[in-house]
Amino acid sequence: MDFHIDLDTRGLHCPLPILKAKKALADMKTGQILRVVATDPGSVRDFQAFARQTGNELLDKSEENKEFIFFMRRK
Repeated sequence: MDFHIDLDTRGLHCPLPILKAKKALADMKTGQILRVVATDPGSVRDFQAFARQTGNELLDKSEENKEFIFFMRRK
């Protein structure tokens, strides 16, 4: 998937991946896509809840080699 901003939060634990994603999304334009790579297993439920609460769309989530990859579209 194409994206505009790539955010590496590997090694960070809750709530830092969400806080960094929130900051990145705030600096983006509506419709732009953010890719986040995280290693915290709790980030899966955190990003789902974050999308529901903020209205930013969680386009895709996947796991690869114990890394979690999220694609979010800025509302």
